[in-house]
Amino acid sequence: MSGWLMLSLAMAAACAVVLTIVLLNQRRVGEDDDPSETPDVLEYMTMMIGVVYAIVLGLAIAGVWEARGAAEDAVRSEAQALHEVSERVGPYPAAARDRIRGDVDAYVRHVVTREWPYMTEHEALTDRGAALLDRLRRDVSGHVPRTELESQIYQPVVDQVAAADSARAARAESAEATMPGVVWFGLTAGAAATVGMIFTLQIRRSGRELLMAGLFSALIAFLLFLIWQFDAPLGREGRDSATPFLALFPGATGSG
Repeated sequence: MSGWLMLSLAMAAACAVVLTIVLLNQRRVGEDDDPSETPDVLEYMTMMIGVVYAIVLGLAIAGVWEARGAAEDAVRSEAQALHEVSERVGPYPAAARDRIRGDVDAYVRHVVTREWPYMTEHEALTDRGAALLDRLRRDVSGHVPRTELESQIYQPVVDQVAAADSARAARAESAEATMPGVVWFGLTAGAAATVGMIFTLQIRRSGRELLMAGLFSALIAFLLFLIWQFDAPLGREGRDSATPFLALFPGATGSG
């Protein structure tokens, strides 16, 4: 199920539930009911609950957005470091150069075609990816420079492999969800309380009030969906977050 379909269903369900409860509750209200008798304190409580929940939502959105940005930086750094390795070994002898570039291509192919789907599903990286990166490190470190130019290139290439390893570790951390379960409990409970406060103000069945109640409920559902979508820093489906690898290694979508 696509994310946008889930969003539409969630917003429609929130509107339907709220409007149904309003209409059913209205049938139980007697003709002598006077909405103007609602105590002012309820309006104050409703306002405060809305303000507090808005702050919580803002912090949650900021947290998942920051985690998404950090994850994208890690992916970009990993892909760029591997690209630098592949490019900088150009002056190496043909055998060493082809072996190192082959290691880079094998690792990138595995990351894009195998590890990315596994990572989004299991929130972890594969052992095969780690083994391929270790093989690249051994081939890079094991090369013995024979010329002055190779000596100048050797250490920067080793450093780029280390940078790729560090970025991979950061990507592993980003594969996990950002928000803990207790935060989700607070967000959902707060949403229920905030939307529930609509009924304490004795909402009527006028078109304007029903429209506002539905839009308010849909807004809460949208914000919760937004947090849920960004709670997976590297995405929940597809390889969209692997764009840096695909841009720097166009052939990475081959069999890996």
